[in-house]
Amino acid sequence: MKNLRIVFMGTPEFAVATLGSLLMNGFNVVGVVTSPDKPAGRGRKMTKSAVKEFAEFSYLPIIQPENLKDPEFIETLKKLNADVFIVVAFRMLPKVIWKMPSIGTINLHASLLPHYRGAAPINHAIMNGESMTGVTTFLIDDKIDTGNILLREGIQIFPFENAGDLHDRLMKHGARLVIRTLAAIVEDRIVPQPQSNFLLPGEIPKEAPKIHPENCVIDWNNEPTRIHNFIRGLSPYPCAKSFFMIGQEKLSFKVFESQPEVARNMFKPGFIISDGKHFIKIACKNGFINIANLQLEGKNRMNTVEFLRGFNISNCTISAS
Repeated sequence: MKNLRIVFMGTPEFAVATLGSLLMNGFNVVGVVTSPDKPAGRGRKMTKSAVKEFAEFSYLPIIQPENLKDPEFIETLKKLNADVFIVVAFRMLPKVIWKMPSIGTINLHASLLPHYRGAAPINHAIMNGESMTGVTTFLIDDKIDTGNILLREGIQIFPFENAGDLHDRLMKHGARLVIRTLAAIVEDRIVPQPQSNFLLPGEIPKEAPKIHPENCVIDWNNEPTRIHNFIRGLSPYPCAKSFFMIGQEKLSFKVFESQPEVARNMFKPGFIISDGKHFIKIACKNGFINIANLQLEGKNRMNTVEFLRGFNISNCTISAS
């Protein structure tokens, strides 16, 4: 098994755990494909991906193609003579690439496929109030996250977790699942299964599309539990947001932590209740959202008590958008 020639493809921190696990388990990683360096931050300094930084530290050969269909890149991959490609949080691959290795191209996905296909499975699972999610390894085909499943592992979502917490747990479980998958393939203990085998009759897979800024605005007309799940599903990034109105001035603020409070009330959704010192709660349908941690635009993140020390909330209302 350790003689397998592996090319690893990935970009963000989530992928680093799997690459590290491959090395720690003695696998022969003959190359790492990651995104090109990009300008980031206020100074627009060229920044390496998390995978590139780890690969450099581990003295692994690195390839950073601008275009995955570039003939020179494809030829470079062929010369690596890989038995298998392992893909974690990377771009959609053209067929000429994912068909290249003899074993195939294995993708790790942070959900229990076929549910939550797409770019943001962790966020959407929490936003939808799921109590279970997981990690899946599957063989890439010509569509997004639809290939035959190799292994799945279910993981409980705890009520207090946000997307960042769950991301870190799934990252570790996923790294272990990739190692188990490779072992099962080499020992011929695995039969790839179509994703339809994991759906009940008539069941439609839940989707997890990319989250855009306009998708992050809190709708105070929703129930408190739904808003609370929305907040923790977007925390710490990209983060749920709303808007304070102070006269004609509109200030956006992010909400990182909240507590739902179910209670019938006569307040209009978005109505602010606060003693000006210790708490902020905002009315919604059939209850309230207690704000525990927030960040006003242009300011630092802080808890509610710290925030109220320097911000007069008595003159504020909530803007719908």
